[in-house]
Amino acid sequence: MKIIVLGAGMVGSVMAADLARERGFEITVADARPEALARVASVVGKGGGDPARVKTLRADLSDTRTLEQTIEKFDLVVGALASAIGFQTLRTVIECGKNFVDICFMPEDCLALDALAKSKGVTAVVDCGVAPGMSNMICGHATATLAGCSNLEIYVGGLPRERRWPFEYKAGFSPHDVIEEYTRPARLVERGEIVVREALSEPELMDLPHVGTVEAFNTDGLRSLAYTLKVPDMKEKTLRYPGHIELMRVLRHTGLFSHEPVRVGMKPGQPESGTMVRPIDVISALMFPKWTYEPGEADLTVMRVIADGEEDGRRVRWTYDLFDVMDPATGFTSMSRTTAFPCTIAARMLASGKLSKPGIHPPEFVGMMPGMLDEFLNELGSRGVKYQMNKQPRV
Repeated sequence: MKIIVLGAGMVGSVMAADLARERGFEITVADARPEALARVASVVGKGGGDPARVKTLRADLSDTRTLEQTIEKFDLVVGALASAIGFQTLRTVIECGKNFVDICFMPEDCLALDALAKSKGVTAVVDCGVAPGMSNMICGHATATLAGCSNLEIYVGGLPRERRWPFEYKAGFSPHDVIEEYTRPARLVERGEIVVREALSEPELMDLPHVGTVEAFNTDGLRSLAYTLKVPDMKEKTLRYPGHIELMRVLRHTGLFSHEPVRVGMKPGQPESGTMVRPIDVISALMFPKWTYEPGEADLTVMRVIADGEEDGRRVRWTYDLFDVMDPATGFTSMSRTTAFPCTIAARMLASGKLSKPGIHPPEFVGMMPGMLDEFLNELGSRGVKYQMNKQPRV
């Protein structure tokens, strides 16, 4: 089977490495950046795959016509592109009649393309990373298994193993998508109604094993869960080391996350002089290099998913915990591993026909299928990404 991976970044290259372990797959990785493509062979080799079996292709995937031509000869498309072009990529892949699985954190409603996917006979699994992704899958499984599931909570964050002033944070994925989390209004479900909260709002402290004290804040992470699951109370919060919320709120309040141009360098009495710049471009140039992991610098991923409901006639609380760190053997970051592997596991299921129903499938739909969550957890465990599940009675 011929598979193309769209995007050769940290996650896309790890996807290629994992898929390259399958003898029946011919893998091509496409990206516009030659420097990213040049690293693919090394990543594949570290992941235990044969670099000779993975080809690279330079292409501007933001251009829909180029994308159509790029994917034409492939049987399956795997996506690891930025959220800004996620929706148009999904639509283009569907229109080309190709099955698709991706990790894109797109702001648009991907379910709007469900009818198109069904008409084209396309199976598309979207948001299939860690969160969204495994978090959704766990929630879908809980609602399908627990009677009267009344509450779902997701807490998740990618963090540097070592805390360093001033940010005590580095981005395990696109920094632009991180800023999007801090500016996009957050949707939650309270008493059966969707409510909107400001991003970075309602902070709370949590103590988690292996990590210590972290702070949690509202982000728009529920996504499709807010509409697909009939659970009275649902929320997702992002985790950071304490102090990060206040710093990001100050930067946002100052206007440094704005995309609206401002005039700088204006001369007295000459209102049209100077240069128009976007604040987001300035802070990107100054801050994002400081948010970039150094080669070999360890990161971690921590997630807790809580589900309340009834099991065997008793009130229970299910808690799923993930704590994962960079793999020293391969050098793969934790965020790339925990994000890429659910997507490649789903890709194998699409390739084998185990997932074959046409339409748009957010991960909670997959989690509702009998045995699917266990299969994903087992496959992840075989790759060193391990979730711990705990059941507690509720009064």
